[in-house]
Amino acid sequence: MGAIEEMADFIEQLQDSYYVIVIASRGHGKSEIGKLPITYEAKANDIIRVIETETTDSVTLLGFSDGAYTAYKVASLAPNRVKKLIAIGAGEQIPGLRKVVFSGEAFDLENEFWKKRTALMPEPDRIKSFWASMEQFYNTMSASKALFKSIHCPVLLMAGENDQNAPLHTVINAYHMIPNSQLSIIPHAGHVVFLENFPAVWTSLVPFLNN
Repeated sequence: MGAIEEMADFIEQLQDSYYVIVIASRGHGKSEIGKLPITYEAKANDIIRVIETETTDSVTLLGFSDGAYTAYKVASLAPNRVKKLIAIGAGEQIPGLRKVVFSGEAFDLENEFWKKRTALMPEPDRIKSFWASMEQFYNTMSASKALFKSIHCPVLLMAGENDQNAPLHTVINAYHMIPNSQLSIIPHAGHVVFLENFPAVWTSLVPFLNN
């Protein structure tokens, strides 16, 4: 779950052996922001509806950042539909543990990254209000023991060593809380670890998929 251009390497590697469905969650890619309050229950139910539409089988979820938190919730709410989960860049999160701010150079709408993103959005004029809502959501959300203990499928947690969005200690905390979990930390990499070092990410991921 993530933007198609970001997940291109995964799609290319997986599509020869798997039926791959790429989902952009609300406010990402071509997906509408919608009118509902932002919750992981709402995001997860969107994913569950897609799964139910596409297959009667259980699936392997691969989620990055916001998509990984959504995947955690899907695995909790619909355990019979998730056989494995790969969560990249998403550790423990409780209010006050870290501060999320949608501002600064990384959120300059004039840079090429955001020009491409907003060109895809059905309602690009809502992006700043969406960011404000997401900022509020991230700083009040909880993804901790209650959620993680409810996930019983095999989980691979992956993160870059220098991930500022999901600091290393939060990923390790999540690893200790999830009953059936494995951990892969990619050295010298940041949040978008698979763009920085895809070979290392893929090498960690393949044994988890195959076992």
